[in-house]
Amino acid sequence: MKRRSPSPRARPQATVFGQAADELLPEAVYRDLLAPLFAMAIPILGFGILYAVVGTLVLVSWHSGPVLALVLCSSMVTAVRLAIIRAYHRAGGLAQDIPALRRWENRYTWATCACAGLIASLNLVALAAPDPLVHLATVSLIFTFGAGIVSRNAGRPKLCLLGQTITVVPVSLGMLVHATRIGALTVTGQFFILEAILLLVVAAMSIESVRHLYHSALEHLTTKHDLGNLARYDPLTGLANRLLVRESFFKQALSCRIDQQIAIHYLDLDGFKAINDQFGHPVGDRLLIQVAARLGAAVRGDDVIGRLGGDEFVVLQPGVLHADQAELLARRIIRQLSESYRIDDTEMQISASVGISLAPVHGLDLDRLLQCADAALYRSKRKGKAQVHFCEDPAPSSRGRAVA
Repeated sequence: MKRRSPSPRARPQATVFGQAADELLPEAVYRDLLAPLFAMAIPILGFGILYAVVGTLVLVSWHSGPVLALVLCSSMVTAVRLAIIRAYHRAGGLAQDIPALRRWENRYTWATCACAGLIASLNLVALAAPDPLVHLATVSLIFTFGAGIVSRNAGRPKLCLLGQTITVVPVSLGMLVHATRIGALTVTGQFFILEAILLLVVAAMSIESVRHLYHSALEHLTTKHDLGNLARYDPLTGLANRLLVRESFFKQALSCRIDQQIAIHYLDLDGFKAINDQFGHPVGDRLLIQVAARLGAAVRGDDVIGRLGGDEFVVLQPGVLHADQAELLARRIIRQLSESYRIDDTEMQISASVGISLAPVHGLDLDRLLQCADAALYRSKRKGKAQVHFCEDPAPSSRGRAVA
């Protein structure tokens, strides 16, 4: 876990369609907005059954080959939509990377648009039916689909807009054309004109509701995301704080074993206090930011860097096969942190001392591991600084117990 920017991320300006906001969304917010799409298996199955029931009733009342074809196509599209959801979860769900999630969203969107097209097609075919009840049954599918997509998919406004447009616009135009054919001045013709206008108005109101719901959801999730960052990251350096270090260690400790150890590197900067006293805290803070950047460049992507306070840092190094690997990383950190720093044209020199404990060799209690590493750090400082020492306390009673 490398260093992340301590400055708060600019909040995306949401549009009705959400494209501009999507490019700026924090990953966690995008995942939260996407999650409801793939929790729709039961509503999708229910709507598929409803479509089949309405289509069958139309078919019984008015024998039509196109209606039968639409019912069969709807069953296949429903099966495809359910298969997409199942495959998404089997592939890892929200744990997948962002490009993969966007591909799953595109598949879901295409399947939903296909469903919307089938609804519109059934309504257009039903316009020729002589029975008004047939028309009433098919129109009810539009309202049911619209209510479902607005209430459950408002976090993806582009999907809602496409779904509403595909279901409503062709049907409304078809009703207007049908009204002119039977006579726009007749009662039936006027009824179809009124219904076409009603569908368009309801669709516009639904899109406005989506816009409002999307803004509200985006504000809520972005605030939650920002608060989560404040609770888990050091505001100066952007490194993990004690809480996130503890959470990360607990996750790593679940798979920790003697041939896959976790090295806990406890670091303290040598000479930092003198620089802080001589040049002031603002300069000291800028030096700490540079230290954090160098730490990020020294470790692997799955290592966790944390700032415990002041000039004390910790690095969690998982997957250690032998103590030599931990020592190698510690010496690389010391070497990089000991290179000169330049702030406001002033060259400064510090170094780092490191103490290391190993889990599960020295136990799985993080507090005890940090204490043991701190004791090893103290020995490093006593023996000349810029040194690395290992914990000498095996702590056998702590093995097998992880404290989060």
